[in-house]
Amino acid sequence: MSYEEIYNQLSQLVAERFYLEQEDIKPETTFQHDLGADSLDIVELVMALEDQFGLQIDDEDAEKILTVGDAAHYIDEQRRSA
Repeated sequence: MSYEEIYNQLSQLVAERFYLEQEDIKPETTFQHDLGADSLDIVELVMALEDQFGLQIDDEDAEKILTVGDAAHYIDEQRRSA
């Protein structure tokens, strides 16, 4: 799966979870500031990403994922190293 495919799936998932249009989601979109995600939203999003992409995201790594682009890069790196 290419980075573009990962980003496309990720932005679709984020748009659905936050009731937005996929076009409104950009790599620099922040989960907390731009989307208004609270800690529960973040936990639910991490679980959805784990299910969607078949990987495990450590709590330490999850804390470093601040933007949609960060998440896409993290997923891409994890899938390449698997």
